[in-house]
Amino acid sequence: MSDQTIIKCCRVRPEADADIPLPKYMTPHSAGMDICAAVEAQVTLHPGDIKLIPTGFAISMPVGFEAQIRPRSGLAVKHGIGIINSPGTIDADYRGEIQIALINFGQIPFTIRRGDRIAQMVIAKISQARFCLVEALDISLRNSGGFGHTGV
Repeated sequence: MSDQTIIKCCRVRPEADADIPLPKYMTPHSAGMDICAAVEAQVTLHPGDIKLIPTGFAISMPVGFEAQIRPRSGLAVKHGIGIINSPGTIDADYRGEIQIALINFGQIPFTIRRGDRIAQMVIAKISQARFCLVEALDISLRNSGGFGHTGV
């Protein structure tokens, strides 16, 4: 595919994390790449716990792109595991290790093991906007209706 965006990637700890798979699309039409945990020892998330989980890699994206870090639906539905700031944003100028802020919304402890697929990463085009201060906004059909204004 010639229209693929190239994302430069490097391992943060090459010797220690060579066994951790880099982000990968799991099916031909996946929107997100699965990301694996690069924990040294297993980590237990108790109900309500929030922990930052290392992945062992860093990226460099072209300007005009972001990486969105999202929960994996299977972990969410089966175990109540989510991402506290979902979706997380990795900006094009960030060069540090990608880390995943997991939370256990479930009722029982959940254990993260080395190499477990813990999140997914979607690469998205973005644009920067600027605000223009005006006296009033144009009228729309919805106007200021919000928070359930169309019913259940």
